[in-house]
Amino acid sequence: MTSIILEDVTLDYPVFAGSKSLRTELIVNSVGGRIRRHNGSRKIHVRALDGVSLCVEERDRVALLGPNGAGKTTMLRVMAGIYEPSQGTAQIKGRVSALFNTSLGMDPDDTGYENIVHIGMFLGMAAKEVRRKSEKIAEFAGLRDFIDLPVRTYSAGMQTRLAFAIATAIDPGIILLDEGIVAGDASFVEKANRRLDELIDRSSSLVIASHSEDLVETMCNKAVLMEHGRIVRTGPVGEVLAEYRERRQHY
Repeated sequence: MTSIILEDVTLDYPVFAGSKSLRTELIVNSVGGRIRRHNGSRKIHVRALDGVSLCVEERDRVALLGPNGAGKTTMLRVMAGIYEPSQGTAQIKGRVSALFNTSLGMDPDDTGYENIVHIGMFLGMAAKEVRRKSEKIAEFAGLRDFIDLPVRTYSAGMQTRLAFAIATAIDPGIILLDEGIVAGDASFVEKANRRLDELIDRSSSLVIASHSEDLVETMCNKAVLMEHGRIVRTGPVGEVLAEYRERRQHY
């Protein structure tokens, strides 16, 4: 059984020391989330998530909706274990495949094959599993002739294809997806979208941050509307999308 349970999750992170100048205040207020000064000090924190509670159960397909700066990406990163809550708890059961970072911490001095092994193991694959899948990963990325060369010799497109191929090679449990993960030339985007569709079909749960209403209506059975790091509504896709459209006129 897979699940994600967030209970009263709050996440603060420091930005910079503030001043009283108009310029600084304008910069501060352009940052997503809510700006907070602690105990009257000049130290500024962004409250990226504010008392968020959410339960994602097995077979759920959940869309995170909201304007830029609403906290959607931060929520994904908490679910992936990248960010630890300042307050509250995040309980994740099951293997997580986080598809919102196209670099995946690649080492440019390692070969493509070495990066496949290291990143695959970091994502939770056993050494034997990732070695068994390495040839297919290189083939999908179109890098079979380059796989033994250092990644620093790859073009940006080649690195993106390799990172995507590694991230989607995992046997899915919970998929955390940013809709902007797929990039590259038209032929690769089409192939990548097919691979994502297959991966999602095999997954236990999906959480996707998206601005696309068509994608949300097609792919998801639940939706979460976020503003300023808070959840303002959770429910069936149709109901949440209706409120999102209404509120969007005032963003």
